[in-house]
Amino acid sequence: MRGKRSIISLIIVCLIGCMLCGCDKKQDTEKEIGKNAPKIVVGSDNYPPFNYIDENGKPTGIDVDIATEAFKRLGYRVEFVNIEWEDKKNLVENGDIDCIWGCFSIKGRENDYKWTKPYMVSRQVVAVNKSSNIYSLSDLEGKIIAVQSTTKPEEIFLNPTDSKIPEVKEVFSVEDREQIYTYLGKGYVDAISAHETAIRQYMQDYDMDYRILDESIFVTGIGAAFAINDDRGIEEKLSEKFDEMQKDGTMEIIVSKYLSNAYKYLEVDSLE
Repeated sequence: MRGKRSIISLIIVCLIGCMLCGCDKKQDTEKEIGKNAPKIVVGSDNYPPFNYIDENGKPTGIDVDIATEAFKRLGYRVEFVNIEWEDKKNLVENGDIDCIWGCFSIKGRENDYKWTKPYMVSRQVVAVNKSSNIYSLSDLEGKIIAVQSTTKPEEIFLNPTDSKIPEVKEVFSVEDREQIYTYLGKGYVDAISAHETAIRQYMQDYDMDYRILDESIFVTGIGAAFAINDDRGIEEKLSEKFDEMQKDGTMEIIVSKYLSNAYKYLEVDSLE
């Protein structure tokens, strides 16, 4: 009887050993696949909560997490590089980066790039200091506003085509988006304009208490952009993965890590 038990024990140990070896081989294979997978270079700038560097010096944020997961499902490994936002079009067209991915709004730029479908909804808004007497967009008439250069708010306030956008006195366009908050804090400008999520993130990070106007200046979908002459078709494959990630709940899980009420930022069907 003891002999039988010893034999059985030996068989079990051998089976466990084989299983562990199999797991190790599988993990090694997965690592090797990841290492040898084709690389995609994603260009973005610092824009919390979409893209920023964490305390360990690694890229993180909504766009980083979504891009990493979507490209992984397509069999790519991703390298994130920080770019000057003003140079984004030249960089992607010259092949220095494969795509632009940084809370990048699609509307009005449809013919400039090859786009994925939108994966999130974004509202461009105006924010003022709590003590400001600006309560509506019409109150901006004759005022000074700060925006980041080459962004939608810059375009909207420099060349207004919507009757709800008043003629402002001056538009301060700055390269570093962090400067718009400095300008507002120091009273150099009367208001700032940017993505609502970015403004709220800044308020949270730096314990600021701006007042965001109820009226948005622009509502759009945000997506990933490839060069207009890029014929790889990656944008179409990514769009399929976005649909897949919406259906299996991955998108909401990712966005919920950074924003409350994630579902309202994922209602991309409302844009159609």
